[in-house]
Amino acid sequence: MSRLSFHCLPPLFFALAGSLSAAGAFAVDYPITPGQRNTAQQVAQAGVPLSELVPNAPDSYTIKKGDTLWDISKLFLKSPWRWPELWGMNMAQIRNPHLIYPGQVLFLDKSNGRARLTLGRPVGNEEKLSPRVRSEPLITDAISSVPMHLIGPFLNDAVVFETNQLELSPQIVATQEGRVLLSRGETAYVKGDVDAARNWQLFREPRPLADPETGEILGFEARHVGTAELIAKPDTSAISAANEIAPSVFRINTLREEANIGDRLAPLPPRDTSPFAPHAPSNGLKGRIIGVYGDGLNAGQNQIVSLNRGLRDGVERGHVLALWRAGTRRPDPTDKSQMLVLPDERHGLLFVFRVFERVSYALILQVQDPVHAGDKFTQP
Repeated sequence: MSRLSFHCLPPLFFALAGSLSAAGAFAVDYPITPGQRNTAQQVAQAGVPLSELVPNAPDSYTIKKGDTLWDISKLFLKSPWRWPELWGMNMAQIRNPHLIYPGQVLFLDKSNGRARLTLGRPVGNEEKLSPRVRSEPLITDAISSVPMHLIGPFLNDAVVFETNQLELSPQIVATQEGRVLLSRGETAYVKGDVDAARNWQLFREPRPLADPETGEILGFEARHVGTAELIAKPDTSAISAANEIAPSVFRINTLREEANIGDRLAPLPPRDTSPFAPHAPSNGLKGRIIGVYGDGLNAGQNQIVSLNRGLRDGVERGHVLALWRAGTRRPDPTDKSQMLVLPDERHGLLFVFRVFERVSYALILQVQDPVHAGDKFTQP
């Protein structure tokens, strides 16, 4: 499917586009929460106070390929997660913030102490512009909310099980030609019931995730190894004794690290492609970092961490959270008999992209110092 470029088209065209989208002509359903829509509608009536703009907010900006909603929000607003305000500045033209495309131009109108965005072309440009046909699929041309290339591999790979259920799942018990490690395209032999699916995920031994505050085991993090495809079910024709078993035959399709004997299998779920956008929690959400995904002891920008809060605590995909550095203790230089206990300091932001019942995963969007297990997070 191809689409018409929206670059520099008049407001009437966007009103028409919004009507067509509402009627189902564009067949793309991106969710906008009632709270986000309500915020945007309020801002659309009055605009945003100039004090909420960043000091160097540009007068205009042309959206480029690779931009995200987060990037654009940072250009105009002090708090990027307040994207409904950015959208609300121009609800009449931007009917859905998930449908913003490269080539569109945003103009910042600062009048009467308020700020609004308009969408169109520079005043005085008399060049006649008309819709242009592009051959890219409609859904892939719109900008994303956050850098999907950073979290995309983890949308299915980062898995937390409520119990250590992988102990009873199918398991690799032999390799092609007796090899120690398996590479992509090689054969693995698996014992266990494999009737549930054809395509499977491979996991290393799960590790328990303990709450840094209470010590409670919140779930079991399964380390993703790769994926495998069922080629043949067990051939029992050669079995002649009660203690003999025939394994299923699998082919290794993808690997994050080499697979080996003992790795467990779980059915591969459909890839989650539902859209989500940055937004702040509506309640007083706070908690602690459980740990760094993988083998790291600390994490920096663009790395993944697990949180000790999940669905039961009101965590949602898209939540933006503030990271805090623990306050230090040091001797009082004016009185050696006393110790100073300095307050915690905010030093970064998290973006939640995967949520389980009691645990969540988040991308570190920005941070000043390394993040460790036990560090605090709160509403931004």
